[in-house]
Amino acid sequence: MKAETETVQEDLNKKILDDLLEFARKSIASFQSKTDDWASRMRASEIPTAALVLGVNVPDHAMTFQSLSALLQESVTPYVVCLQSKECSALKQVLQKMLVQLIGRSVSMDDDDDEEDQLDPRAAGIPSRKMLCSMATLCGWYTAVTQKSASPSPGKKRHSSSKGCGQRPPVVVIFKDLESFTPRVLQEFIVISSRYIQQLPLIFIFGIATSPITIHGMLPHSVSSLLCIQLFQSLSCTQHLATVIDKLVLTTKFPFKLSGKVLQVLTSIFLYHDFSVRNFIKGLQLSLLDHFYSQPLSMLCCDKREARSRAKELSHEDCENIRQLPSFMRYVEKQEPETQVMLLTSDQHVKDVTQSLLKDLHAYHKKYYPVLRCLHALTSSLPKYPLGKQIRELHGICLEKNVWETEEYESAFQLLRMLAKDELVAALHTCTDILKCAKKLGDVVEKLDEFIERFEQLDRCSAVVETGQEGEKELSPQKGLQKKTDLFQLRKTLLEKETRRTKKLSKFELLRLAALDCIDSLVKKHLLPPESQPLHEVFYYSSASTLRRHLNAAPRTAIQTALNNPYCYLQSEALKSEGGAISNAAPDICIVYKLHLECGRLINLYDWLEAYATVVAAAEGKNPDSSAAAQLDGVKHARFIRAVSELEFLGFVKPTKQKTDHVARLTWGGC
Repeated sequence: MKAETETVQEDLNKKILDDLLEFARKSIASFQSKTDDWASRMRASEIPTAALVLGVNVPDHAMTFQSLSALLQESVTPYVVCLQSKECSALKQVLQKMLVQLIGRSVSMDDDDDEEDQLDPRAAGIPSRKMLCSMATLCGWYTAVTQKSASPSPGKKRHSSSKGCGQRPPVVVIFKDLESFTPRVLQEFIVISSRYIQQLPLIFIFGIATSPITIHGMLPHSVSSLLCIQLFQSLSCTQHLATVIDKLVLTTKFPFKLSGKVLQVLTSIFLYHDFSVRNFIKGLQLSLLDHFYSQPLSMLCCDKREARSRAKELSHEDCENIRQLPSFMRYVEKQEPETQVMLLTSDQHVKDVTQSLLKDLHAYHKKYYPVLRCLHALTSSLPKYPLGKQIRELHGICLEKNVWETEEYESAFQLLRMLAKDELVAALHTCTDILKCAKKLGDVVEKLDEFIERFEQLDRCSAVVETGQEGEKELSPQKGLQKKTDLFQLRKTLLEKETRRTKKLSKFELLRLAALDCIDSLVKKHLLPPESQPLHEVFYYSSASTLRRHLNAAPRTAIQTALNNPYCYLQSEALKSEGGAISNAAPDICIVYKLHLECGRLINLYDWLEAYATVVAAAEGKNPDSSAAAQLDGVKHARFIRAVSELEFLGFVKPTKQKTDHVARLTWGGC
């Protein structure tokens, strides 16, 4: 699944990355152009800039920039710099980051990495003791490197890493989060860079999360006119998510599946939190890990052949786990009494039945996904999208209930019954193309092809009839005009036609109903919810609450739970205590926290310390009422101070000016 994810992401970013590489190559050609016309000179004085709009899914940007940087270094130029706003709050820091990344990463274009081939700072005009963070320093380094590569030492060939970019490869500067940069710093850097563009060929790539208008909002015209900007738009995050779901979830390639509630949790986090496909994949991976960790029968979640071989080797404990599955219990209840006894007593019979049920479950998935795509192809073009615009919405409905019993399904088929002939035939063609991929649905494909052929025959017959009627009208054009117009007779004729129309359907309408009935029967047969299938728990992960707790963490709740009941996280038997009691074996911060819950708004530090010392003395085996336990040594005092400092850091208490020997309590009640 990880390999498939990486392949999907590479394919989705391929076009935008190829366009950026082509832009960089054209910029190199403009740098090396020797034409003397006014337009070329003006273009040569501008800095080529790519405005890369990536969308608001900021967590996904890092992977895109990583791939872009690697491709640029591989095929365009070895000098690529990536800058982030948090590291570049001033112009000096921008230049420093550039110098560090360039000189520290690639200082030579030769294959050998001998010490004699490394750049001498003095040769580049850089002081050996301290590097001056200036554009002049950067130009000196670049001149030294390009001169060294232009005149290789005898017996050595020039390095091929320039990739056709000549002797002066450009320096590509990537601003990962343009909106977060300080406008003043960005403006100063662009102005200074434009003055050195002849000595130091630069290419800028602006990573934009919102809109290209951001550039003009941050840069005045006097600065933006120094840039030659070209816009690049990446795929939207929703398209990216649709592709990931199609390749990882709606496929028989991977036996692991998500239940409807789990899929809803992942998509709701995506839609209402960060639009991050990367975090969606992390949630998918977390579901996978938790399923194989918590489900004892997850060893059967594999391909058909492997599942059959593993089912033969099930132990008695595994057979008991199968008998306890709710879906298997429902399956047993539907069997004959003799078969029920065998399933509940014979492990060998359970193994044989398990092999058969797993085979049926694999066959169910091979038919489910093509029929799901067929239904989506029919309904996704309908107005108001009754069954959802995205296939994941339709898949979520099918996972939870019988889709044909929903109001959305009924309204979708009412709209389908009003489709015109051309639209219906095109939709049926799409369905046959989808269902041809499923080997076990060949009979359905034949039926749909037959319907398409009958629709085409209707077209030919109607064309012949219309031609004959037009000929009759041409032969007797005056026949209808010779009759008198009788209003009563006209009304009677119109009523008869209306009655006939409501009672008798045309051939096309009958054929359309028959075709849609075929689709309806296909849906009712193959789009059953997974919960109706025995042993679906082996493949489907359904613990939505666990997944939501991990992905939508509530820090305050987790901290208060850890401090109030440390056994919940540490799982130590010594930490078990009755409700409200203070365990003397608990960590110091837990003891101090529980003692502070018994206090009011202001807490006396000395009283708090004495109560803490009493609890700790009980942990050491001393009598809390004895004088030895009442003595405070330096170690206990230090432990108490550290625990109070930790509570202050977490935001539970704070110092107060009302009383110097008191602290103020900040939290009340529990979560």
